[in-house]
Amino acid sequence: MNIRSLTRGDGVVIGAAVVLFIASFLNFYTYSGFGGDLSRSAWDNLGTGLGLYMGAVIGAVLIVVNRCLPQPRKVAGLDLSAVGTAFAILVAWSLLWTLIDLDGVDAGAGLILGFIAALAVAAAAIATPLVPALQAALVPAPKPVAPQPYGAQPPGGYGYPGAQPQQPYGAQPQPGQPYGQQPPAGPGAPAAPGAPAAQPPAADFSPFWFAVPVTRPLFAEDGSPNPIAELAPGTWYLAVEQRGAALVAQTQDGRRGVLQDTSGIQRG
Repeated sequence: MNIRSLTRGDGVVIGAAVVLFIASFLNFYTYSGFGGDLSRSAWDNLGTGLGLYMGAVIGAVLIVVNRCLPQPRKVAGLDLSAVGTAFAILVAWSLLWTLIDLDGVDAGAGLILGFIAALAVAAAAIATPLVPALQAALVPAPKPVAPQPYGAQPPGGYGYPGAQPQQPYGAQPQPGQPYGQQPPAGPGAPAAPGAPAAQPPAADFSPFWFAVPVTRPLFAEDGSPNPIAELAPGTWYLAVEQRGAALVAQTQDGRRGVLQDTSGIQRG
């Protein structure tokens, strides 16, 4: 699970779920009559405490957990985020009509606050894919470390900004050559039989590290429509070539592909 893939909208969902849990212990309604003042919380009725309040909290958990997973999960063909959003909408709808149809009792702080929190969970879950401000990363990506001098041993493995790959940027590894081994140097060096010719990067392009604001697909360089990987927020990737508005990116495991949507990326 990658918590750096959480967005600001997910932060709103988490905060609203915490408020909803607290509201379940406050007064659900109050009554003043001849027998004195009477107040009850949602937990005095398990159908309200577990069925409504905890139903919305569970829905929020499903939304957040599905966001943290590398691939969205489905249960009985339904996306977990969609199931969680449906829970929150149902709870907000039920609490709304409970507020409207109070008969001889006064709405307590738990009922009012619970309705607002359930409505916030549903609204944030629906609005996050639609509002760019809510799609920004909740936990910003760490700043890249300073590049090491040429020839110096990098402090970490591949995938850390500043680490110097042993293979020149933009060069395709040749068949039979171990990963990380220097390819033959010089313009006249023979290429391995059957190796595809690497397209040189633009003359004014310099490789750089970058992070994506939201999960984005990485497509094969041959133009295949099926993604070969997904770039996740909070992880630095190496841009080795530019093709128009797209970038050729290299993942931590050495796979290369084309990132077609480069909007909002953070350069290292």
